[in-house]
Amino acid sequence: MEIRHPHPLRVTVLFNLKKNAPHDGPLPPDAWADLDSEATVEAIAAALRRAGHTVSLLEGDANAFEILRRDPPDIAFNICEGHRGDAREAQIPAILEMLGIPYTHSRVLAQAISLDKPLCKKLFHYHGLPVPPFQVFTRADEPLAPGLTFPLFVKPGWEGTGMGVSARSIVHNEAELRAQVRYVLETYHQGALVEVYLSGREFTVAVLGNAEPFAFPPMEVDLSACPPEEMGLYTARVKGDLAELPRYLAPAPLPADVSEEMRRQAIVAYRAIGALDVARVDFRMDAAGQPYVLEINALPGINPELSDLCIYMRLLGVPYDWLINRILDLACARYGLPTSDAFEQPIPYDPPRPGELRIARVGEPNRTEWRTTAI
Repeated sequence: MEIRHPHPLRVTVLFNLKKNAPHDGPLPPDAWADLDSEATVEAIAAALRRAGHTVSLLEGDANAFEILRRDPPDIAFNICEGHRGDAREAQIPAILEMLGIPYTHSRVLAQAISLDKPLCKKLFHYHGLPVPPFQVFTRADEPLAPGLTFPLFVKPGWEGTGMGVSARSIVHNEAELRAQVRYVLETYHQGALVEVYLSGREFTVAVLGNAEPFAFPPMEVDLSACPPEEMGLYTARVKGDLAELPRYLAPAPLPADVSEEMRRQAIVAYRAIGALDVARVDFRMDAAGQPYVLEINALPGINPELSDLCIYMRLLGVPYDWLINRILDLACARYGLPTSDAFEQPIPYDPPRPGELRIARVGEPNRTEWRTTAI
């Protein structure tokens, strides 16, 4: 699907590369798991250039402010995860706001909120969404809140990409709870989020849009082929070292009413934090098959081969170039900038025929296998 922009723009892609991450002091073993690769940045830039835009690349570090001030683009395509602070994904958006430069993805407040898992859960609960009961620990010896019963799940309160999550995150007694909370506090230097453990299936729902956001049918992340020691968790190790093992199923094999309800809840979550342009909402079921909202990612990964969002879109027949340029178009429309010739066209979504199940598995190296099977 060819996309052409009738009024090409000067677009700066802003990013944080793993290879440029600072190394100032002891770091967790999975530090910088959320940062991007050159392959991701190059893929975004190529998709934008194919639409006719003039694209420049800029590391979103402490030097970015002065570079952007001297030579501001028409719009920034922002995928910066940041390096420091509990609202690090909001730092580059704040700079862009200060300089008056339009940019893609959610704005400052939504980016800050989305990385704050406890605050997100409070917002989701306020808006009537199902969230597992939870508690935030700032000391390892804090008493456990009434109503929280084992097994429980422990993870950092302000991280993404499965950081701080391992089989040890599932705790079955007080001793395991205290040990894992202490590990999170000492290793990640932030509060430990403790919630009821959900042992069921894992899903994600992609949302695109602004005034009238569209939620795609859920994608299931099937972790059954992963080593038993991963305990069925979508950890940073599974997403990185073992990326070829999970299977991705979209649309997920779910009853129609469950699928539609998850789509509705994803839009509620999207609106609750004020997300813009694109986000991904993650769900997990309990042992009885009841889905709960886990979190929202307002800056989902967009590596064309490895990222959940892009695997998801390809399973649904949505081209990578369309996704990247739709994100840009949505931001352009918000700022009154010209959009591409594809912006007013329907989403090129190719739903499966009845009885079809589309399955993806990341291959080696950086290849993806696709097949269609009967349910």
